Amino acid sequence: MKLKDKLTRNIMIAVLAVILAVIVAGCQFLPMIINEPKSGMTEQEVGLPLTVDVDTSMHAPFPMENFNTVEFGVIDENVWKNVKMNPFSTFAADVDTASYATVRRYLLKGELPPKDAVRVEELINYFKYDYPGPKDGEPFGVNLTLTDTPWNDKTKLLVVGVQAEPLPAVDRQPSNLVFLIDVSGSMWGPDKLDLVKRSFLLLTEQLGPEDTVSIVTYAGSDTVLADGVNGSEKTEIMSIIENLEAGGSTHGSKGIITAYELAAKHYDENKNNRVILATDGDLNVGITSEGELTELIKEKKETGVFLSVMGFGLDNLKDNKLVALANNGNGNYGYIDSLLEAKKHLVEDMGGTLHTVAKDVKFQVEFNPNTVKGYRLIGYEDRLLNPEDFDDDKKDGGEIGAGHRVTIIYEIADLESEQEIPEVKGRYEHTGDEIVSTFDDELLTVSIRYKEPTGDESSLLQFPLEVSAYTGEHSQNMKLATALAEFGMLLRDSEFKGTATYQGVIDTLNSLEVKDDYINELIFLVTQAKRLAGDEPIVTPEPGETIDELTAIRAARTYIMEFDLFDTSHIDLNIIEVKTFEDGDILAYDGSVHNEQGVLPRGSIAVGDYLVIIGDTSGHDFMPIVVSGTTGEVIGFFMIE
Repeated sequence: MKLKDKLTRNIMIAVLAVILAVIVAGCQFLPMIINEPKSGMTEQEVGLPLTVDVDTSMHAPFPMENFNTVEFGVIDENVWKNVKMNPFSTFAADVDTASYATVRRYLLKGELPPKDAVRVEELINYFKYDYPGPKDGEPFGVNLTLTDTPWNDKTKLLVVGVQAEPLPAVDRQPSNLVFLIDVSGSMWGPDKLDLVKRSFLLLTEQLGPEDTVSIVTYAGSDTVLADGVNGSEKTEIMSIIENLEAGGSTHGSKGIITAYELAAKHYDENKNNRVILATDGDLNVGITSEGELTELIKEKKETGVFLSVMGFGLDNLKDNKLVALANNGNGNYGYIDSLLEAKKHLVEDMGGTLHTVAKDVKFQVEFNPNTVKGYRLIGYEDRLLNPEDFDDDKKDGGEIGAGHRVTIIYEIADLESEQEIPEVKGRYEHTGDEIVSTFDDELLTVSIRYKEPTGDESSLLQFPLEVSAYTGEHSQNMKLATALAEFGMLLRDSEFKGTATYQGVIDTLNSLEVKDDYINELIFLVTQAKRLAGDEPIVTPEPGETIDELTAIRAARTYIMEFDLFDTSHIDLNIIEVKTFEDGDILAYDGSVHNEQGVLPRGSIAVGDYLVIIGDTSGHDFMPIVVSGTTGEVIGFFMIE
């Protein structure tokens, strides 16, 4: 072949490659072109109809495959410890609640969560308990309760309740906040960036003129959108948040570095200096491994800036990375699955989420071998420390915020217990007769070390528990905490779950004297888990039978999640109101029910059918759904004007 022909062929190949690349890139952006023609253009100018039915899965800036790449850290469940060999149980405080919201997300999808998504202590600590407050001069109050174990008649249960002093809104410390927001392509979607924006708008409403806000976004690179804006400039801050869009790769480490630089730039020792990270954790550019991120955040922690982590989405959530960031960055971690959860995390629990009352908090329980032969700590597997770490102020602990509650549960076997405890017999084994103690009336001592938010030296609190402290009565606090412990062990299919059952958990929760919306939701979730586990098969009612309220709620939630007639992503699935149609309701509502085809004829609803209202009725973010009281199927919905 002549040189000229070779050159011509190579040029043609190169041109074809460029054309192919342009076509592929153009296909990626076609949905945006179709959906967003320039203002004033006609169909003839565009060359396509201005109104086109486009699959909603193509609305992302980049078409994305529906792969599930969620990651959870492996949890090796705590086992029984022999007191003679392991008299000390030591771990860092943990007030994270992300696992509960993650479990809820799975159950509402109709799936049991992966075992490693269930961190039992986070299920327990999600709820509020009526623990006594701190004494004068102390950052938190401590309550010890010893009673029987509901799932194991061979053991006793120790519940340690820690309550930090709430922070009244009028006394709220001013804040220097940096919103660090992931706007990469993986964050596209109603449960990700859309929910992130609505969450930060809620927080912005709470800011005042003493607060300072900076905003950093990151995708392939980082961008500073606000640099030390006064908290009173709500319109400016909200406008920036509302205009965020997703697209590109995820260079999270660069965003973290920039966020901490801004926090340091506006640092004020009289303010709460904090970075608030919102992401799915799917970092794929720069520092991406869990180990490297841990080292980076440990370094940034030394600046005196605290960290709050909020996880979003589920299909590619990197929960393990977010846990590592929070645990090593003087931070807390919450998973946001709905606007209601965002409100709880950033508004109702604002003091605990944003305002630290004690840092590097560590717990150590010393068990008396003269009265206790074995123990098992329930949860906190990723926060365990060596006994010698307790007195070492260089070893990191956990952060406790204003109003936070920490609940710690131990299963305990006394010397008379028939519970089997592992033993190791060695050549130089010491006998129990050699143990000398003047504290034979004590079971254990709970010790707590903590530092002031800006301090470097720790203080020590100690709380001994005597054998006589045992009570056979279960308080409301105890019932709720133990029910959640059982729920967590059942979801994990723990080898230590004993006689625990989902129905037993439901019965305990129903016996509570006071049940708020969160408890009622928990009962729904436990019942859903029971059904998914096969303990209560879902059956179709026989003719003449009626369904229960729970079945109606489940049908309505499923209907909304699969609804495609119009956008329902803004509806909060955790806000529910249920009513039953009576004689007087039929005349008022009949003839107004819609389905996907239009208005249903009169006679479509009957006495005994359910009206399930899902969402926030204070605005337009809700949907009234009619469910048949006999078949459990959705009949239709009411349009909201």
